[in-house]
Amino acid sequence: VQLQASGGGLVQAGDSLRLSCAASVRSFSTYSVAWFRQAPGKEREFVAALRGNSGMKYYDAHVKGRFTVSRDNAKNTVYLQMNSLKPEDTAVYYCATRLHWHVTYSSATIYTSWGQGTLVTVSS
Repeated sequence: VQLQASGGGLVQAGDSLRLSCAASVRSFSTYSVAWFRQAPGKEREFVAALRGNSGMKYYDAHVKGRFTVSRDNAKNTVYLQMNSLKPEDTAVYYCATRLHWHVTYSSATIYTSWGQGTLVTVSS
């Protein structure tokens, strides 16, 4: 599976941004997808996950209530809507996917395909 992440940019604190993750497979709705981010000098961290088929959503505590993950099955695309952005949200955002759901969904090591990353910069 090939993933193409897009939608990053430079915004001000409090603004919104929507990231997209387009997949090369037609049955993308059955795949579980996660978003991770990596800030300069820091390790990659989990942001959100969307379970395939069931549509269950999971969020890291730092973004819960501000970020929303969703998917458009017709477009084979998963989105990350980010509202009320903060400077500490500045990072390169990656989408990742795997076919079968795994309970350790917040671990980057379980995902088999990754997008190239898109940079989000939030100024204060």
